[in-house]
Amino acid sequence: MKVRFLTLGCKVNQYETEAMRETLMSRGFTPAHEGERADVLVVNSCTVTAQSDQKARQALRRLRRQEPEAVTVLTGCWPQAFPGEAEKLTEADIVLGNGKRGELVERILEYLSTKQRIVDVAQHTRDEGFEPMAVKGLEGHTRAFLKIEDGCERYCAYCIIPYARGRVRSKPIEDLRAEVLGLAQRGYKEVVLTGINLPAYGQDIGLSLCDAVEAACAAEGISRVRLGSLEPERLTPEVIGRMRAQEKLCPQFHLSLQSGCDATLKRMHRHYTSAEYMKIVEDLRAAFPGCSVTTDVMAGFPGETEEEFLESLDFCRRVGFAKAHVFAYSRRPGTAADRAEGQVANAVKERRSRALSEAMEQSRQEFLRAQTGTVQEVLIEREAGPGLWEGFTGNYTPVRIEGGEGLSGRILPVKIVRAADGYCLGEAF
Repeated sequence: MKVRFLTLGCKVNQYETEAMRETLMSRGFTPAHEGERADVLVVNSCTVTAQSDQKARQALRRLRRQEPEAVTVLTGCWPQAFPGEAEKLTEADIVLGNGKRGELVERILEYLSTKQRIVDVAQHTRDEGFEPMAVKGLEGHTRAFLKIEDGCERYCAYCIIPYARGRVRSKPIEDLRAEVLGLAQRGYKEVVLTGINLPAYGQDIGLSLCDAVEAACAAEGISRVRLGSLEPERLTPEVIGRMRAQEKLCPQFHLSLQSGCDATLKRMHRHYTSAEYMKIVEDLRAAFPGCSVTTDVMAGFPGETEEEFLESLDFCRRVGFAKAHVFAYSRRPGTAADRAEGQVANAVKERRSRALSEAMEQSRQEFLRAQTGTVQEVLIEREAGPGLWEGFTGNYTPVRIEGGEGLSGRILPVKIVRAADGYCLGEAF
């Protein structure tokens, strides 16, 4: 039987899709390539915003129209957080929560046998462990993602994810070591450690994120270890100092900010002040010279005044982010922020997000220009054009170089010669 996956959302979802794909392939399923009819269609959903739910809804309906005879499966965060809504989506023959992914093959076979619709979403429990899961790689990628943590207990006012993902659970360190080593043996040079709240790794098993970093860096054959998105408050001077000792750790840190205004951060139920955030940035830059600091920042959170927005804008400029994902606040049913007073008009949110985006694009270009003249190692990822290859430095600067054939997956020393629009041009040695 041929199966096709559609993945929405974060790198954790991409990893989980790969794990499901490999499980199905091991049980005799085969991939449905472009243009081929699929017998099974699996949508791995995201629910971080209401728009994410809408994308999953639209995708299922489109797939049902295109391939009406295929078995359709909806899984991921949306049915887990909102099982009642997902159950109403009759375009899905099978609806599975996050805790039921391991039963995917059996549920497909059950549906084929009975033709009875299946909806199975179990609520997360306090004693739930980390779901056993491993992958051999990530199809089409030169970097391998490795999920080492699941769950979040921060309950930010705007976020539904703790309800979709449950409490913090961590991958056993021996499993982490074995999976990284397997990825190295299959030719991967870089591994990206990911999680729903990555810095919380180990709090349930008596370890820390530093233990995971050290274990990944110790794998023979792995040249670079990169961290996914980070909540900043756990990056103490002690943690930063311990990570600094790992030469394979990439000097790129995506620190979620959300706002540079303390009053807004408090309403968001974030766990740091702007001054504490700036201190973490300074500590990282001192420990990792030339590192990049990237972020997510929101405009128009409920109650945000014009003065508070300008305070946040000024803070973002002072940090000097290498890149920022800017977005207007979107109401999320089921969260405290959705029920809060002082909702900001859409036109105001859009105006503020545009102003933030323009400022962060200036910071981005300043960061790229600062790379000029440096010599850095670039992991080549793809061919960007005839004789032109693109890859990333350790600090995640996109670089394009001229070269021959077969460079994908190689790490090359490159001199950065010029900053262009959104990337740098370099010369390989």
